Amino acid sequence: MRFRPLHDRVVIRRLKADETTAGGIIIPDTAKEKPQHGEVVAVGPGGRDEVGKVLPIDLKVGDSVLFGKWSGTEINIDGQELLILKESDILGVLGVSATALPGDPFIKKPRRAR
Repeated sequence: MRFRPLHDRVVIRRLKADETTAGGIIIPDTAKEKPQHGEVVAVGPGGRDEVGKVLPIDLKVGDSVLFGKWSGTEINIDGQELLILKESDILGVLGVSATALPGDPFIKKPRRAR
């Protein structure tokens, strides 16, 4: 079965939770928290602005993303547990270099040679 999300929605597959702690203790299924990161499986065409123009989504299939703990709707398609989120519920993309904006106080500027 194929699934295409509508508007600014994104389908995500959660990544597996750790089975053991760093000390080697096995975590039972009932004590595990669901991971807050996953892989984008499908992306909708984008939302619309006030004029009706489609605004494309900044994500693409295969991106690793972080999302809120209680975000989205869980669904089951072809035996896969997936999560449907709005683009605004996604907190960020993992593995992407951040681009500095002009005047960003957290980015160190290189010194000029005199």
